[in-house]
Amino acid sequence: MKKISKVLKMELPGGEAKPGPKLASAGVVMNKFCTDFNAKTADRKGEIVPVIITAYEDKSYDFVIKTSPVTGLILKAAGIKKGSGNAKQIVGHISQAQLEEIAKYKLPDLNTNDLEKAKKIVAGSCRQMGVAIDE
Repeated sequence: MKKISKVLKMELPGGEAKPGPKLASAGVVMNKFCTDFNAKTADRKGEIVPVIITAYEDKSYDFVIKTSPVTGLILKAAGIKKGSGNAKQIVGHISQAQLEEIAKYKLPDLNTNDLEKAKKIVAGSCRQMGVAIDE
């Protein structure tokens, strides 16, 4: 059994991770990690990809890729750069179909197995960001 030296949660660009100070703190061979990570996330270029890295004392590592953050998915679906600082100010719109698509995608990482509850969680994020959900 390998001895764990560190567990890190990071958000890296899908398919485009580069060696840098963020990864240096993990204590892993950065070039090898970047190659592995980029190969597994090549289909998610342009997205921020959450990853949990478990680094071991022998400089080896394991990593688990999570689903992209809800806010990024909402921004992409609404076609906007950023949400509103004021929840009452509407800066974009998404459809019910887009809401359901985001909820289905996020379901494995949410604390529910119920699609309707997942849609309510995503809808709450939309409200906070000033993104309206069209009927």
